[in-house]
Amino acid sequence: MTTTAILAKLPYSEPFLFVDTLEYIDEKKVIGSFTFRPDMDFYKGHFKHYAVTPGVLLTEVMAQIGLVCLGIYLTGGAEDLAFGLTATNVEFMVPVLPGEKVTVTGEKDYFRFGKLKCKVVMTNAGGEEVSSGVMAGMIIPRKS
Repeated sequence: MTTTAILAKLPYSEPFLFVDTLEYIDEKKVIGSFTFRPDMDFYKGHFKHYAVTPGVLLTEVMAQIGLVCLGIYLTGGAEDLAFGLTATNVEFMVPVLPGEKVTVTGEKDYFRFGKLKCKVVMTNAGGEEVSSGVMAGMIIPRKS
């Protein structure tokens, strides 16, 4: 399955799509990136005098690249799948400012019975670790 096909199968769209590119993917690992554009709406109020990317959105980027993209690959891009985050344990070390590009690496711990668990690390363009942790989610057939 190609990275283009995986991106096309993501269950997100603007303004909630947080994957720009996938640089690498196989059955054990995924690497992708996203750039936080300075004109994104949430920067207007988080924080008033010092715009910082909210941790919840950093977590979402990590989940979309490090869990969902890998899940799509591991299922062969099967149709009618639903994705649900079941657990996160993420720590934040460095703020992400408007205009910054982040890269996410997700490494599979296990994938069985529809549950995918991964170690996920986010770095900034300078190679600093922004955040890291463990994420898990369920990949299940969508009900009609």
